[in-house]
Amino acid sequence: MSSLIYVINFAFQVYQFMVIAYVLMSWVPQMRETQIGQLLERLVEPYLAPFRRFIPPLGFIDISPIVALIALTFARYGVLTLLGMITGYRFV
Repeated sequence: MSSLIYVINFAFQVYQFMVIAYVLMSWVPQMRETQIGQLLERLVEPYLAPFRRFIPPLGFIDISPIVALIALTFARYGVLTLLGMITGYRFV
């Protein structure tokens, strides 16, 4: 069962890196037109959209991805804690 916890933790980490890569790609507009950019847009934009609806940009700076990453981190630790309680495994 501990391998399931590691897989879920890894999936959360990969998704966090995808969000970070997507945000960094906004600095180079040509990157979003590539196949990787379009794939990241399809995977990350549905998660970021609700945060962008509630958090307006501050001029040119969009802080909604930062809030989204914090929320994703809380969700990750919440899921891992719940799985740890169910399985008796302590994830540090």
